[in-house]
Amino acid sequence: MSWPSYIKYHGLALPPGAHSEDSLEYAENFSVEDTDVFSVTYPKSGTVWMQEILPLVLNGGDLTPIQTIPNWDRVPWLEEKRLKVVVDQLPSPRALVTHFPYELMPQSFFSSKAKVIYVMRNPKDVAVSSYYFHQMATFLEDPGTWEEFIDKFLEGRVMFGKWTNHVKSWRHTELGDRIMYITYEQMIQDLPAALRLMSDFLGKNLSDEVIEKISSHCSFKSMQANIMSNFTLVPKIYMNSDKSQFLRKGVVGDWKNHFSSKQLAHFSSVIYKELEA
Repeated sequence: MSWPSYIKYHGLALPPGAHSEDSLEYAENFSVEDTDVFSVTYPKSGTVWMQEILPLVLNGGDLTPIQTIPNWDRVPWLEEKRLKVVVDQLPSPRALVTHFPYELMPQSFFSSKAKVIYVMRNPKDVAVSSYYFHQMATFLEDPGTWEEFIDKFLEGRVMFGKWTNHVKSWRHTELGDRIMYITYEQMIQDLPAALRLMSDFLGKNLSDEVIEKISSHCSFKSMQANIMSNFTLVPKIYMNSDKSQFLRKGVVGDWKNHFSSKQLAHFSSVIYKELEA
C-alpha cells in the first residue's frame, strides 16, 4: 500500500496513519494534569519499554494493564490519534509517552506539576534500530542503504528530526525536580536499580519484592512474548514482521555490527559537534 507523504509539523516530519492535523491540534491544546507522568524519548530509545514500566511502577506492580491492554492504549502517545479515543479511560495518575521536543509540549504542561522521565540512548544504536524499523514499517519512507540512512539520520530527514536537537531541547529545561534523566544503557545494565530510581522520583515507595516483580515482567524476553506489547496485533500492512521484528534485539552496542570505521568517525564527529553547539 502507498502512504501519503509525512505530515510537516513545526519543521518536523511525522508519519501519517498514527498522526493527523487533528491529533496534533488535540496535543497542542491537551489539558495536562498535575499528576500526569510523561516518558519522553527520541524514537527508538526505549519508548515501548517505558509503556510497560510506567503503569506497573504507578500501580504498585499490578500486572492487569500490561496483560489486557495494548501498549498504545495503556500509555498513549500525546501526539497520536489514539489519545483522544482512550484519554477518558486512563487511570490516574495518567502515564503518557511522547516524542515531542520540549518546545512542542502543550502550554498546560509548563504550568503544571506533571513529571517527566527522559530516556536517552546511544545515538549509534538509535540509528541502527531506526534503520530496521524503517524497513518493516510501511508508513515510513524506505531507508535506502545503511550508508544513505546514516546521512538521513544525521541531517534529521527522519521522523521527529535530528536526534541532537531533541536531546538538547530536553537537556536545558526549567523543570527542576519535575524531570528525571535516565539512559537506556542504565536500564539494560541494572533494571531493578533503574526502577528504584523511577519509583523514588514518582514518590512510590515500592518494596524490593515489587521492584523484582516489575523487573522480571519488563524484561525484553517477557515483552517479546507479550502480544499486548510486541506489536504483533498490528496488521502486516502497517508493520511487516517478516522483514524485521518490532522488538528486534533490545541490546546495547549493536552498532558495532553495522558501522564501518569511516562511518563511525563521520557519525561521531557530527554528533559531538552538534551537541556542543
